[in-house]
Amino acid sequence: MLSSIEILILSAVQGISEFLPISSSAHFVLISKKYVFANQNLLIDICLHLGSLLAIIFYFRNDFFNFMQNKNFLFKILISTMPIIPVGYLLYHTGLIDKLRNLEVIGWASLIFGIFLYISDKKKIEKKLDSNFNNKSALIIGLFQVLSLIPGVSRSGITITSGRLLGFNRFDSAKISFFLAIPTLSAASLLGIYNIYKVGSVELNFLAVIAVIFSFIFSYITIVIFLNFIKKFSLKIFVVYRIIFSLIALSIVYL
Repeated sequence: MLSSIEILILSAVQGISEFLPISSSAHFVLISKKYVFANQNLLIDICLHLGSLLAIIFYFRNDFFNFMQNKNFLFKILISTMPIIPVGYLLYHTGLIDKLRNLEVIGWASLIFGIFLYISDKKKIEKKLDSNFNNKSALIIGLFQVLSLIPGVSRSGITITSGRLLGFNRFDSAKISFFLAIPTLSAASLLGIYNIYKVGSVELNFLAVIAVIFSFIFSYITIVIFLNFIKKFSLKIFVVYRIIFSLIALSIVYL
């Protein structure tokens, strides 16, 4: 029973914070300072990401299948994804990524890039996703996405920020962010499926399935609410949340 509750909590954190511009990694690090989850291992983390991936594909299923036939769009997604691969490999291979996973870095990153999000959201809307998302825009957003390797920056937050700076509206910026998540989450999910098969534990497989289901539910609900929200309102509420979150994290560090 305790294990299921742990999975439920982790799924909620993953599903909600993955797609909002508030940084899922920052929330996992902050929560881990307070609680120790016996099931928060690599396999469960990957299964949580699988649930988020399935939620994206299911919600954007019509767009997704259209884009699958649109090689030009897929090429742009590839361009956006390429910059983060070598940098991410370098950080993980050297162990620098682990040194960045601390509350001080998270606190400052959440604050600085939260303000950056606020500034970008003031940008005048000039471009449309269908006609203006070219190779140059894809590369610029991809370069910004590299910053998401710093815990607290938020992959969703920085890609939406870059989209807004380029003149795309909030909804289109969010769509770009969601589609850019697909390559990364796909790779992580394939690794998770392989690990589940290799481990072959009934209990572990059961917990993994529960993690995918719960993560899918929380992720899908978050996507629906978030996209409906940004059609009507600005991103100020997330900026305020990030500032409050950063103050809490930095108070723990400095006080």
